[in-house]
Amino acid sequence: MERIEHRACFGGWQDVYRHPSSTLGCDMQFAVYLPPQAETQALPVLYWLSGLTCTEQNVITKAGAQRYAAEHGVILVAPDTSPRGDDVADAEGYDLGKGAGFYLNATREPWSKHYRMHDYVAQELPALIEANFAVTGARAISGHSMGGHGALVVALRNPGRYRSVSAFSPIVAPSQVPWGQKAFQAYLGDNRADWAAWDACELIAAASEPLPLLVDQGGADEFLQSQLQPQRLQQACDAVGHPLTLRLQDGYDHSYYFIASFIGEHIAHHARALHG
Repeated sequence: MERIEHRACFGGWQDVYRHPSSTLGCDMQFAVYLPPQAETQALPVLYWLSGLTCTEQNVITKAGAQRYAAEHGVILVAPDTSPRGDDVADAEGYDLGKGAGFYLNATREPWSKHYRMHDYVAQELPALIEANFAVTGARAISGHSMGGHGALVVALRNPGRYRSVSAFSPIVAPSQVPWGQKAFQAYLGDNRADWAAWDACELIAAASEPLPLLVDQGGADEFLQSQLQPQRLQQACDAVGHPLTLRLQDGYDHSYYFIASFIGEHIAHHARALHG
């Protein structure tokens, strides 16, 4: 593991590391913000999953999250959104291939060789963090858009692993919208029964842990009706009594301006669970 960025930020350090990933079969980068409290004590970790076209850089440069992580004593870890490298399969367009891993384990060639982002996020990366940093073992997870989908799915697929989960503008029912259908068909094949394991609305029906969901959605989001459709998550949760706080924020779009406006509330939400 090699540190490639190291910058002072709100009394702590914003770092970026590169490491060889055995899960993905390529080198990967992740960002880690260590708040000032990390110099003297072990801290809990909030994992952030970004959206289509993003890398680890988007959240650390645009969200203003470090201020709140420092305030609440939370380490913030943000991986890249897909495997990278010259031998990693890719596709034309922004919504498939590099930058569009969808936080699942692909089963179809050529994607299955490298595209195992679920296992990377849920297993390999936390093991790396816990072996190299002073952390408590308490974890939370959040994300935006494709990463919001990832946060919900990773939390629902791994009961007991996270103390809290939240999302901004998540793709809640990828099986039902164009972004998800394109990715799922490529990565998983034509059998829609295989898609259910990676669809938050489908997973809610069989969830064994009533982990409360916090979701913020911009009312002026340009993808609200075509790709996000948060009402499907509300319906799925209502059907089984799964706790959900869904907040429609009038006037906000899909951008990091939206995330920056509410990231403090999300980090406070996670901090209460992580330090509780």
